[in-house]
Amino acid sequence: MTALIIVLLIVFGIVLLLLEFLVIPGITVAAIGGVLMIVGGIYMSYDHYGSSIGHLTILATVIFGIISLFLALKSKTWNKIMLNTEVDSKVQKLDDENINIGDQGICVSRLAPMGKVKLDQKIVEARSTGSYVDEKTKVIVVGIVDKVVIVKPI
Repeated sequence: MTALIIVLLIVFGIVLLLLEFLVIPGITVAAIGGVLMIVGGIYMSYDHYGSSIGHLTILATVIFGIISLFLALKSKTWNKIMLNTEVDSKVQKLDDENINIGDQGICVSRLAPMGKVKLDQKIVEARSTGSYVDEKTKVIVVGIVDKVVIVKPI
């Protein structure tokens, strides 16, 4: 029973360290817990089975840790759990010169500071002059910068 506890402490400790190195940024409870579990497992092996088994436990822990790290860093391992989606949408840019300064419209969504505005029966992406503009508020076009409509509430 003690041998099972020692093995589980070392395995869970190495798993926590791998999570810390590869998934969780910074030094967190996972790293501290992983180190404590590994040290606890090695201490228990020395305490219950003597120094020769303790030395073998350290050797086995190092070998298991290196093999685990090697398998975790292989690219095929991460390809199995990686999200494989592509973003193929584009930001809607203003078409021609259909929208002019002074045109009036209504907000289709909240401008915080970007949102949708209905101008001349067309829904376009617009940016407010800095303040939040609620939905269904009447707005006026005050500028067009890099094909982005700039509006302010009326």
